[in-house]
Amino acid sequence: MKRNIFSILCVLFFLIMLIRPREVFLGAQDGLLLWFQIVLPTLLPFLIITNLLFHTNGLHYITRAVSPVICPLFGVSETAGFAVIAGFLCGYPLGAKTTADLLRQRFITEQEAQYLLSFCNNTSPMFILNFIVWKTLKNNALMLPTLLILYASPILMSFLFRKFYRIGKPIPANTSPKQNASEFLSPSSGGFDIVDDCIMNGFEAIVKVGGYIILFSVILTLLSNTGLPDSSIGNYLLASLEITNGITLLGSLQTSWTYPAILTLTSFGGFCAAAQTKCMLQGTSLKIMPYILQKLVTALATSILTVLFLNVILL
Repeated sequence: MKRNIFSILCVLFFLIMLIRPREVFLGAQDGLLLWFQIVLPTLLPFLIITNLLFHTNGLHYITRAVSPVICPLFGVSETAGFAVIAGFLCGYPLGAKTTADLLRQRFITEQEAQYLLSFCNNTSPMFILNFIVWKTLKNNALMLPTLLILYASPILMSFLFRKFYRIGKPIPANTSPKQNASEFLSPSSGGFDIVDDCIMNGFEAIVKVGGYIILFSVILTLLSNTGLPDSSIGNYLLASLEITNGITLLGSLQTSWTYPAILTLTSFGGFCAAAQTKCMLQGTSLKIMPYILQKLVTALATSILTVLFLNVILL
């Protein structure tokens, strides 16, 4: 049944593309430029270096350095601290990819991986500062509040989500686990062979991300030009499809809800980011629907924190 519905939707989408070729071209062009100018230079270096860390002892050194703070705060194992760092600092969907890689290599359990996924796949601080604060909002005074709100909400929600996955008890040990990152064995080939493999893996991931960005950009452009009456609710729904185009759309509204709406969307990540996350989870048993629900809960917490900031702290 689900396959039939999806097939029908694909046929309808194909017919719409044939009828509206100009919108398809403009949407694909916008998505390609967004990927090439922003996502590619921002995300690809981190994809390559994280792959290299997985194939060397670098992962061990990082986890040993951050574990005294990360592990007690989030209640995760030592190696899982690397996924937390990547998810908070490197941007969508690197937190999900790192978590999935750790699970594939049996550094963490499925239970811990699903818990990590609930809070450590977030927007990077570079994107928040460059695109949201400086380019869209054009208000340097919002730099610190924006960072604090967007990072406080997933941290606070992690205390809630761990109750569902860990029930207040230590995460059980893996079945035949690798106890720490130093047990990861590099491939028998060395040197530049490892670098080549890591680069190709990074390019494969970034091309998949680009494909989703272009696809969702085309969908957003087609929906924006359907001739439907303009409304705030309609704009918010359109913005939820893809985070970068969505933030631009919300920024153009210039209403009292613009700032809360932008931060809420940033916290959720948009459905395009959810699709990218699903792509990164292929080959694992991790489920995407709990992730989407948890991101929506985190987005709700973000909106509450933002409203409190605007109506309490600023008064």
